[in-house]
Amino acid sequence: MSETVSIKGAGPFSAFERVVAWRYLRSRRKETVISVIAIISFIGIMLGVATLITVMAVMNGFRAELLDRLLGINGHLIVQSTEGGLGDYEEIAARINGLAGVRHAIPLAEGQVLATGRVGAGTGALVRGVRQEDIGKLALVSGNVRQGTLGGFDASGGAAIGKRMADRLGLAVGDGIQLVAPEGDVTPFGITPRQKTYPVVAIFEVGMSQYDSSVIYLPLREAQLYFNSEDVVQSIEVFVDDPDAVDQLRPAVEGAAMRPVFLTDWRQRNQTFFSALQVQRNVMFMILTLIVLVAALNIISGLFMLVKDKSADIAILRTMGATSGSIMRIFFMTGAAIGVAGTIAGVMLGIIVCMNIEPIRQFFSWISGRTIFNPEIYFLSQLPARMDMAEIISVVLMALILSFLATLFPAWRAARLDPVDALRYE
Repeated sequence: MSETVSIKGAGPFSAFERVVAWRYLRSRRKETVISVIAIISFIGIMLGVATLITVMAVMNGFRAELLDRLLGINGHLIVQSTEGGLGDYEEIAARINGLAGVRHAIPLAEGQVLATGRVGAGTGALVRGVRQEDIGKLALVSGNVRQGTLGGFDASGGAAIGKRMADRLGLAVGDGIQLVAPEGDVTPFGITPRQKTYPVVAIFEVGMSQYDSSVIYLPLREAQLYFNSEDVVQSIEVFVDDPDAVDQLRPAVEGAAMRPVFLTDWRQRNQTFFSALQVQRNVMFMILTLIVLVAALNIISGLFMLVKDKSADIAILRTMGATSGSIMRIFFMTGAAIGVAGTIAGVMLGIIVCMNIEPIRQFFSWISGRTIFNPEIYFLSQLPARMDMAEIISVVLMALILSFLATLFPAWRAARLDPVDALRYE
């Protein structure tokens, strides 16, 4: 009678309910199948959560690394005049540099050319004329000079080229690179292409093939003379502190220009590329969520088998005074414990993998004998991973919600079990 009173007096999620739920979780000889299903559910949730965290971190890191390289050379906001070139570019750049949130503004004289060297056929290239003080602000270029120097760039009258272009044309520091512009000089015999040879003063390597093979930097004055645009630039590239908040600076930049200008931000220039990355990221999240969902379904099947196996125990507990709510909470805690434990283990495993992603990549490359994450294809020499706390929390919540939902129906069925019917056939 005292035991009946203690059961009747047990509150929600009391010690009594937790003890019974824990007993049902422990493996016994005749409950091997149920125990195996519980272990499979635990492993499934753990691997699903760990895989989700790892994949999301790698895709975040991949996007961040590509963004750093793309925006390390190209400005976050491009300012172009609607009436042609910008003649008072120094004043405009100075005013934009004074805006809060702007890191620096760089005037550029640009044009397409055909570049030829000592060997091989010519290659198309983009000439960018910059001031010496500005090329030093492009840390991705000035900090990755492999040969030569950018010191005295304005006075050198030479060109800084990418390593891939240098290798393709057989050029080294001190050699001459010939530039041919399609829009040449007007002569009595028509328009002739403009040609000029510049000494190579520096060779840089930023780590992205499209820049290392196609961009040539000239002193701003030399580029203006070459393209017949003296004292004029085609654009001013603005680098900001927060690229994702570039829209907030548009009105201020337009005001600083003090003339009608056309503004283009980095998202518009790379919209297709980053949209594809976002779609891929969302699809991967949906696909990998199915792993957690399958593990949650295993919890349902395991609990149904447990309810069927423990029907006599449930009937006895009910006759001793346990309420249907108490029975429901017991089986809810039994299933939820698997989900919670699997989620915690998955988070720990995912964080460990993310923190050691590059050694893991090298290990599997060594095991398979193949190059995983080829830098020639993906532009990056190492596999990046950048964890986002908000994403980790969302993955945890998703896994817990699926696990809790999976336990509700079997727990409800256990609570609805009639003690008379359960004991009739025992």
